[in-house]
Amino acid sequence: MDQQNYSVVSEFVLSGLSSSLQLQFFFFVFFSLIYIATVLGNLLIVITVISEPRLYSSPMYFLLGNLSFLDMWLASFATPKLIRDFLSEKKLISFEGCMAQIFFLHFIGGAEMVLLVSMAYDRYVAICKPLHYMTIMNWRTCIGLVTISWAIGFIHSISQVAFTVNLPYCGPNNVDSFFCDLPLVIKLACMDTYVLGILMIADSGLLSMSCFLLLMISYTVILVTVQQRSAESASKALSTCSAHIMVVMLFFGPCIFIYLWPFNRFSVDKILSVFYTIFTPLLNPIIYTLRNEDMKTAMKKLKTQHLSFKLSL
Repeated sequence: MDQQNYSVVSEFVLSGLSSSLQLQFFFFVFFSLIYIATVLGNLLIVITVISEPRLYSSPMYFLLGNLSFLDMWLASFATPKLIRDFLSEKKLISFEGCMAQIFFLHFIGGAEMVLLVSMAYDRYVAICKPLHYMTIMNWRTCIGLVTISWAIGFIHSISQVAFTVNLPYCGPNNVDSFFCDLPLVIKLACMDTYVLGILMIADSGLLSMSCFLLLMISYTVILVTVQQRSAESASKALSTCSAHIMVVMLFFGPCIFIYLWPFNRFSVDKILSVFYTIFTPLLNPIIYTLRNEDMKTAMKKLKTQHLSFKLSL
């Protein structure tokens, strides 16, 4: 094919989640409520951590606030368009918008994976080395961990988009998902992208798998350490870690499946994508916050201060 015929695709067509009008209306209401709850829940966590000096100075809550900030963006890179598309007959996205979705997905997703590892490391130090906790997890370390997570996410994302955006696209332009995902987009290029696809997708698969293994190792060490102490401490740690592991599985499971077996496409991939882009950002506030007494106390204090301020006006 001549070079002049390359890159003529100016927009992509998304298949969405369903072609049924009845289901689309139900999904519109359902995902609108999920998105609103996700943004408000994570925003509340960020505001609570920032407004309470005791929480903001704590490494665990500082990292939690950053996780909630990332979750707001993870839920926002594709969900608002998904909700709008439920009311549209034809679900179109511009070429630039498609590349932007790929960039933000891998940027935010990569940063969140590394941040979850940092949070597991924080819990490891707190439980296994309690006497040295504040020395190891000082302010410089916390800033460094957050900076590293953002840097790795950015480098990972740039490495994906830099190749994808320069591929020749001349049709077809149908993306079998509700957002532009790397494995689905690169196979639309008008050239043999098998080797390039393997390299790019291996990047995502390697990041997902390595972070997942580090998390599992951290939680295993924590549980083994606590089990050697008291039965009460072991039971409490098991309850906390099991909830964290559930979120990790829901986030990393779909990512590993999609990016380690990218060329065996199944319709179930759409459902898996919903879990790590929409449901996981909602579950994180529930798992990491509503089960935490310090956060609930700080939220009640924030609510009381807000009511007192309104009454004083």
